[in-house]
Amino acid sequence: MHKHTNEEIGFVFVHGAGLGSQIWSSVVKGLDHPALLLEFPLRDNSADSGSSLTLEDYVVHMKKQVNEWSIPRFVIVAHSLGGVLALRLASEFADRVAGFVAIGAAIPKNGGSFVSVLPFPKRMIMSAIMRRWGTKPPESVIRAGLCNDLSEDQTTEIVKAFIPEAVRVYTDRVDAGVPLVPKLYVKLTEDKEFHPSLQNKMIANLSPQSVQHLQAGHLPMISSPDHLRQLLRSFLNSLDESRRPAAQSFNAREQRT
Repeated sequence: MHKHTNEEIGFVFVHGAGLGSQIWSSVVKGLDHPALLLEFPLRDNSADSGSSLTLEDYVVHMKKQVNEWSIPRFVIVAHSLGGVLALRLASEFADRVAGFVAIGAAIPKNGGSFVSVLPFPKRMIMSAIMRRWGTKPPESVIRAGLCNDLSEDQTTEIVKAFIPEAVRVYTDRVDAGVPLVPKLYVKLTEDKEFHPSLQNKMIANLSPQSVQHLQAGHLPMISSPDHLRQLLRSFLNSLDESRRPAAQSFNAREQRT
């Protein structure tokens, strides 16, 4: 069994729209670090996209899960829509966040909303679609956008399990800036849902210290879990290395006094 130490840094995973925490299961398996898989509200599938929940309701729901977790320091790992929520979480736990990883994630500018990151035509189209049909895309759209590089079995599972989110999680402003911690953006080069050109804008908004390219579609935690796990481990190792000189300097001063 993996033992947790006071100095150990864990991972807090934030999934994207329509998904559930189990989406990260293959990445977490063998990660050898504490992991908290956050869950959105509405996961009982009893509510529809007309729900009155706000973005703040989502944040409160996830904040409670983090507060109940015993690991004092962690890296937030966010995917897709989860990037918006992760910015708020990072601001709520500024004293505990050690790093921030965005995987094909939405990073709005100046505390904007998820919808604000979309190009103007798509923003208008998405707003109209949500008003009329809610937030669950047609099966054909899920297959073409989210699942373009998945197997038929994997795709069927995603389509079947997709849960519509509250409209306001897309439209409410996040009102939180980019966290002042080491950051990594994982750019998904085969993403048909969040195209690489759009990801370039998210990278500019995040200003990460590192950008890693992953040849995968929108759900790399399913199509490329081993590679994604490797990137997370490397990022965590880079945090350890960046802290080591400071610790060595402190120890040297202690020995001289």
